[in-house]
Amino acid sequence: MRALSSPRLGPWLTSLFQVFSTRDDHAGFSTTLAIYIARQFMLSTLSMVLALTGLVSLFDFIDLLRRAATRPNVPASLVIRIAALHVPYYIIYVLPFGILLGGIVCFSRLTRSSELIVARAAGISAWQFLASPLACALLTGLLTTTGISALSSDMFRSAEMLDQTYLRTGGGPLTLNGGALWLRQSDDGLVPHGVAILHAQDVHLINGELKVSGVSIFRLDDRDRLIVRVEAPNGALGDHQWILHGTSVLHPDHLPQHIGDMTLPSDLTVGRVQESFASPDTLSVFALPGFINLLERSGFPSIRHRLHFQSLLALPILAGTMALVSAGFSMRPTRRGGVARMLGSGIAAGFALFTISKVAEQFGESGALPPVLAAWAPTGAGLCLAVALLLHMEDG
Repeated sequence: MRALSSPRLGPWLTSLFQVFSTRDDHAGFSTTLAIYIARQFMLSTLSMVLALTGLVSLFDFIDLLRRAATRPNVPASLVIRIAALHVPYYIIYVLPFGILLGGIVCFSRLTRSSELIVARAAGISAWQFLASPLACALLTGLLTTTGISALSSDMFRSAEMLDQTYLRTGGGPLTLNGGALWLRQSDDGLVPHGVAILHAQDVHLINGELKVSGVSIFRLDDRDRLIVRVEAPNGALGDHQWILHGTSVLHPDHLPQHIGDMTLPSDLTVGRVQESFASPDTLSVFALPGFINLLERSGFPSIRHRLHFQSLLALPILAGTMALVSAGFSMRPTRRGGVARMLGSGIAAGFALFTISKVAEQFGESGALPPVLAAWAPTGAGLCLAVALLLHMEDG
């Protein structure tokens, strides 16, 4: 106590020590200190997130300008609009790194100014004064998952449509021109809990209508036994139904029977078929579970969508993990030396976690890892690293 009030430290540190020593008897922790550290952490984090988002958006804008340079009919205003529509997506993308770098800046500044040293001298452990930054990081991640992701999905979908229409050549997944289509859907028209497997040899999207040709439909019972086979030279996907023309029905051990036009109810629409081929980033966290179930019922692959959904769920925990990692690498007292090396190690650890997450994502998309494990493994690895650092710093 005498050392903290000595003239060498100055009267401001003495006052700071008195404020930090004022505790709530019920909480056992200074509310003033918690609010102060949380404010400093959020200011640094938001500044870093905005700076990183601006930097990434600038590179995206330059890339869009390069692609638009070969198209004289594309105005610069359209390029600016597409780049602006990408901004919420990049906020989600850079959020973990913004929290990591912002936390490093915040905690290193508090350590250099001796504020954290005074707080710890007042009997406050690292676990206590990290509670408020951790809560802020978790809340930021939760708001990003529930709020910004919904905004990002709508804006990213609009940007993809504009990009597809004006900047890309040769079509893309949303054009659905050519190629075969396989899908599986529920079919209660013949027996309860039946299944229909549809195969179309050629698919075209013409004026917003999905046209199919060379159609074969296998209608099965709940035990996957064939009931009837339907053949049609062409058809189209209407409003929650397939409309087939020139249809022939083939029952087992019977001759083909020509019945003309036929309709088959379906859960699919043209928009949902397009979305199944589009990026999962065009769907919000609230729309993903129902759409994943629809994809699985229809026979479309849903690995990318399940992986994206789990990544959004893991984002709040990842944000809290980055806050703890930044604290573990930046609260080393300056008198011990090696501060620059510790800060560099923190940044390197952040990029290592990013690399691990991308590798795990590739394994998840290939099916080598379950989507849950691929999305949550980097978060778990970072959390173990952060807890080990803090235990070493506080108790080691």
